Amino acid sequence: MDKNRKIFGQKYLIIAAMALCIFSSCGKSVLDEHPLDFLSPDNAYLTEAGALQGITAIHDRVRSAYYSFGEFGVMNWATHGSDLGYNGEVPGPGSGYINSYKDDLTPVARMDVDTWKAGFEVIQWANVLIDKVQQADSTAFQGGDAGKNKYIAEARFFRAWSYRYLVSTYGDIPLLKEPVNSAKDDFHRDPVADIHNLMVEDFKFAAEHLPRRGAEDAPGRITQGPAWHYLAETYLEQGEAQLAVDAASHVINDYGYALMTNRFGTGLGNDVFGSGDAYYDLFHFGNHNLAENTEAMWVIQVEPPPTTGGGQIASAYIFGPRYFDIGLTPDGKKGFRGELYNGVYTGYSDTLGRPTANCRGTSLVYYHIWASDWNTDDRNKEHNLKRNFYYDSPGSAYDHHKIDFSLYNPARPDPIADTCKIIFPIHIKFTDPLHYFLQPNRSGGGITHKDWYALRFAETLLLRAEAYIDLGKPDLAAADINKVRERSHATPVDPADVDIDYVLDERARELYGEEWRLIILRRTGKLIERVRKYNDNPLCPGANIEERNIHWPIPQTQIDLNVGAEFPQNTGY
Repeated sequence: MDKNRKIFGQKYLIIAAMALCIFSSCGKSVLDEHPLDFLSPDNAYLTEAGALQGITAIHDRVRSAYYSFGEFGVMNWATHGSDLGYNGEVPGPGSGYINSYKDDLTPVARMDVDTWKAGFEVIQWANVLIDKVQQADSTAFQGGDAGKNKYIAEARFFRAWSYRYLVSTYGDIPLLKEPVNSAKDDFHRDPVADIHNLMVEDFKFAAEHLPRRGAEDAPGRITQGPAWHYLAETYLEQGEAQLAVDAASHVINDYGYALMTNRFGTGLGNDVFGSGDAYYDLFHFGNHNLAENTEAMWVIQVEPPPTTGGGQIASAYIFGPRYFDIGLTPDGKKGFRGELYNGVYTGYSDTLGRPTANCRGTSLVYYHIWASDWNTDDRNKEHNLKRNFYYDSPGSAYDHHKIDFSLYNPARPDPIADTCKIIFPIHIKFTDPLHYFLQPNRSGGGITHKDWYALRFAETLLLRAEAYIDLGKPDLAAADINKVRERSHATPVDPADVDIDYVLDERARELYGEEWRLIILRRTGKLIERVRKYNDNPLCPGANIEERNIHWPIPQTQIDLNVGAEFPQNTGY
């Protein structure tokens, strides 16, 4: 693969005027200008080069939000406030994330405001691109109408994809199909059903006009398969299970996707923890975009330095324990020496990086879901889910012994910190052992430069299984689930044991940290029940979730600025 072709490995001009968002305040005079010798949305997207600039800007904006700490990134909302995890570094209320719904989720909370703004910003950018490319002459695009529609389809995909999270999170929200070109203070909340209808239209258009798998212009660009997948998911939101099966079946049958069952890629012969498997290889640096990787459907592109615009992600920072803060061994020696760099021991391990317990999984994630296949499921083996940590303390009687807090006498003073922050299992998919490009004095500082799956084929199989359950066809649901389980040598599930909770557990086994868990729990009607049952944050059990927390509050800034029309707050906030 020519790395120079990667969409985020190039530096593109991003039109400043695209940055209009739902709170836009441009004056009337801007709209009256007729640009002749400078770029603006009025003329920049009338050529293929301009349309490429626009779609690249949207990809970059999505990438930025995807990996953020406050916006609508999967790196946080895959776990926080769900049945799968909480902030372990600060497990009590006030961490800046959802440890406690009643304390942390308010109309002025950063996560609430940033999620709203980021989502509608992507929608605005997409609407600008759609509007202008529709007006462009088809002869300006390679392939004529087909080439022109390809850009419109990709923009419509991102519009629907952004609405996917916003409508799940807030419920009734403004439906915007055209750019907001001037100050506006009279938005109104459109029904969820209308938003879903627009999403269906957009994903259908994208599925028809996007290129097929393998024909995309560069790695990371959207193809027909992801459009069909999210169309299927939207149909499930609408209660149309058979339509969901039909849409998911297009992905499964028509595009050559398949689970990776044999080892592959760049890490063969160099397994850091002494063993590996196909699941492990999926997340190895350099494997996401390989042509042989038939499981990748949509990959967020990241490049290591010195590539301009390459980006970085903090997955090794967000997921995993602060082992380096352990302090002393039971016999009073420094607990963790770390790597030698420039004559100084860093205190960090190059195999573990520098995580900080931002996302600490629940007991469900680390223990309960593996009980029936503890020794057989590849995804639960040490090279994929590392549970054992060892003292690194020459001179101590405990050097290279497994860390065991029960050995301390007197007992350590903060047992909550020990198990929520210092030591808990880590999924190796989030790390990049022995392969860090920056901050060698901190073993990468929690930063990796791996690409990341926004969508893998395994998720489509589990999505169709969910639709089959809704249709009362557990045998067909079990067949799809077992394709995923068999890849990791897990015991096949019997159709009699298949229900929506089983699917949610299997999604946690397969997709932890990849799926947007809050969307899934709301769609299946399981948010309140499973958070109360499985979120075992010791300081905020059940995340203190209440019935009103099905949706987040509308940001207070939106309500305050919308003086020209009523914009009611969600119930209970």
